[in-house]
Amino acid sequence: MKRNNPVLNLVIPCYNEESALPYTEKVLTKKMAELIENNQISKNSKVILVDDGSKDKTWNTIMDMHENDAMYIGIKLAHNKGHQNALLAGLMYAKDHADIAISMDADLQDDVNVIDDMLEKYRSGCEIVYGVRSSRTKDTFFKRFTAEGFYRFMSLMGVDIVFNHADCRLMSKVALEGLAEYREVNLFLRGIVPGIGYQTGISYYERNERVAGSSKYPLKKMLSFAIDGITSFSVKPLRMIAVIGFIILLLSFLVLLYSLIMKLIGNTVSGWTFIVCSIWLIGGIQTLCLGIIGEYIGKIYNETKHRPRYIIETITDK
Repeated sequence: MKRNNPVLNLVIPCYNEESALPYTEKVLTKKMAELIENNQISKNSKVILVDDGSKDKTWNTIMDMHENDAMYIGIKLAHNKGHQNALLAGLMYAKDHADIAISMDADLQDDVNVIDDMLEKYRSGCEIVYGVRSSRTKDTFFKRFTAEGFYRFMSLMGVDIVFNHADCRLMSKVALEGLAEYREVNLFLRGIVPGIGYQTGISYYERNERVAGSSKYPLKKMLSFAIDGITSFSVKPLRMIAVIGFIILLLSFLVLLYSLIMKLIGNTVSGWTFIVCSIWLIGGIQTLCLGIIGEYIGKIYNETKHRPRYIIETITDK
């Protein structure tokens, strides 16, 4: 495996990025030419654009980019399968065609200049290099609070995750082959990749504003993403249910003891508020616990069907 002048595949998942791609093409063409000129990457390096079932003219734009420059390769998925599956499709293509792959967002909020530092760390022996935000000063308070809370909560739940790292990362061919061994349908790459192993490094960068379009990860989707990550990599919620059940059992014995004492001393007047609150509290806890268990059962159900994570409809270099 070449450490100097490696073949790079830059993997860019795309969903309704018609407005952003013209700017992305301009920036990436310049950056790739610069890297090739400086002998940092091979002249055979490519940019892999994965269309995740976009509803706009994203695929037409990708085909135009390929026609204008053979460096751009388009992969069209037959159906929208989500960001993680689209990213995986691009990475698995890169595994068979490149020495290293670097994944970035189509809106280029990930600074392309971080590629230089990633390549330097790769040459020094790293098989995986995580792109990590150096700060969140450009975010609103709400965005910063919820995003950092997401990483802290994931760590608290036992998920092995790199703080302030999304999906901007370098992976060598060896690391990609390791990733290919993971067969689960419920993909959470931010949790899977740290579990692969090998020597890793971190490259810090400032995240840019979107050049066009809107965020593909609003709060609702981020919460869903967090639930998927937790239930795919941690059994702590199930253990918490067991702890809650034990605590409720202990409290019930205390209430029973209290009731017997009240009976013996002749004070048997029951409190209506206490009874109603107890019923609602226990009912709410039971419903929550059933919901958490249901999430895990749903994950098991999806995994046992062994359905394909994505289906490729077209590849422009074929």
